[in-house]
Amino acid sequence: MDIYSQLAQTELTQVSSSAQIPLLTGCDSSKPLLVLVWPQLGDFDSLEYAWWLQRSPSFIAENQIQLRAIGIGDRRSGEKFCDYTGFPADQLWIDPHAQLHRQLGLYEGLSRTWPGLTSQQSVWLNLLLMCAGIGSPGTLKEVLRGYTGDRQAPQLIGDQEVVKLAPFPTVTGSVFALAGGKNFQRPFELATLRLRNMIEVLDNWTTYVPDARYITQRGGTFLFDQHQRLIFEHRDPGILGFSPTMANPITAISNALQRPASVVTPVLHRKINE
Repeated sequence: MDIYSQLAQTELTQVSSSAQIPLLTGCDSSKPLLVLVWPQLGDFDSLEYAWWLQRSPSFIAENQIQLRAIGIGDRRSGEKFCDYTGFPADQLWIDPHAQLHRQLGLYEGLSRTWPGLTSQQSVWLNLLLMCAGIGSPGTLKEVLRGYTGDRQAPQLIGDQEVVKLAPFPTVTGSVFALAGGKNFQRPFELATLRLRNMIEVLDNWTTYVPDARYITQRGGTFLFDQHQRLIFEHRDPGILGFSPTMANPITAISNALQRPASVVTPVLHRKINE
C-alpha cells in the first residue's frame, strides 16, 4: 500500500472536535497536501516545526497547501500545543501510541534495553544519548548552530520582539543585533527560541508527554501534489533533524513544489542499538 493510501485509511482523534475521524477529512484532492508526522508534541522538533509554519502563512495560502499534522500525546497535549504554538486545532490529530509512525516505518529512535535499568529508565537514558548525538546523527551540529548563528538562515526574532524566558530575564530582539547584526540568524537567537520551548514543556511536562515510552520516536514529512503523487519525503534521522534544510525548513517544501513530479524513494532508518 502506498503512503497516500495509508494516510487516507488512517482514523485518529482530531484535537478540535475530539472525534476519531479520518485524517484526510475535508481535504480537496485537487490541491497539494502536506502531512507532518511529528514525535511527541512536547518534543523540540514538533514545537519548532509548528513555529516555522506559523511564520509562513502566506506560503501556505499562496500554494493552496492543505495541512495535516499528527503528534504523539492525548487531546490535552494537543490543546496545550495549539494554545502555545498557534497551530490550528482542526489540522492536528493525535496518535497516543505512535501507531502511524510504526506503519510508515519511521525511525523509533535509540531503543536499547540497558542492564540493571527498568524499561522506563532505559527510555530516558536512550533519549539522553540521542541528545548527545548517539543514534541521532546531526543533532550536535544542529544544537551548535543554534548558538553560533547561521548567515544562510533568516533572522528569527524581530528587533522589537519580546521573548519571555521566566525564570530567566526577558530578552528583546535588539539584543541579538549586538551579537552580530541583522537580517540573518544571529548567535544565540535560535538557542533562545529553543530554551523558551524547553521551559514551556518542562513547566507542563505531564500535559505534553502523558506517556514517556515514545519520547525517542522520530517523525516524518510527506508532501503530495494535486494528483496525490508523493513529491517530497523526509524521514527524521534524529533529534532536530526534521528537515533537510534546517536553516529554513519551508525551503525544502517550496523546492519540491517547484520541481517536476518524480518518483520519491523512501529512506528507512534501521533501529540503532549501539
